[in-house]
Amino acid sequence: MSARPVLVYDGDCGFCTRSVEFARKHIPFDADVVAWQFAELEELGVEQHRAEHEVLWVTPIGTVYGGHHAVAKLFMNAGGPWALAGAALRVQPVSIAAHGVYRLVADNRDRMPGGTPACAMPAHLRPDTVNAAG
Repeated sequence: MSARPVLVYDGDCGFCTRSVEFARKHIPFDADVVAWQFAELEELGVEQHRAEHEVLWVTPIGTVYGGHHAVAKLFMNAGGPWALAGAALRVQPVSIAAHGVYRLVADNRDRMPGGTPACAMPAHLRPDTVNAAG
């Protein structure tokens, strides 16, 4: 287990990769960042199907947050005004809306800027993918 939180994302998805690069550049969070294809998922307590489905935030004690909750945790970790945004994402009714927006984006990431048709495919069907399933 890492001494720091771990942000797990889909490294085969152009939209996901660009989103993580944007966050690294503009949000001062303190966490290890790893594509699920190169992560020790079992060690993190994460199943591959979940890592394929949503961004994950894994705490040092092994608690796993996914989707908009992971984004909220990243924001809260960054502190300052980001922490306020993160806290807002976790309370009703904002949390309900955030979940809907997250799922809408995640389910259509192949249509988002930087996305490719491969982003819509399950990992085992993607061409030239490097994943834990081999």
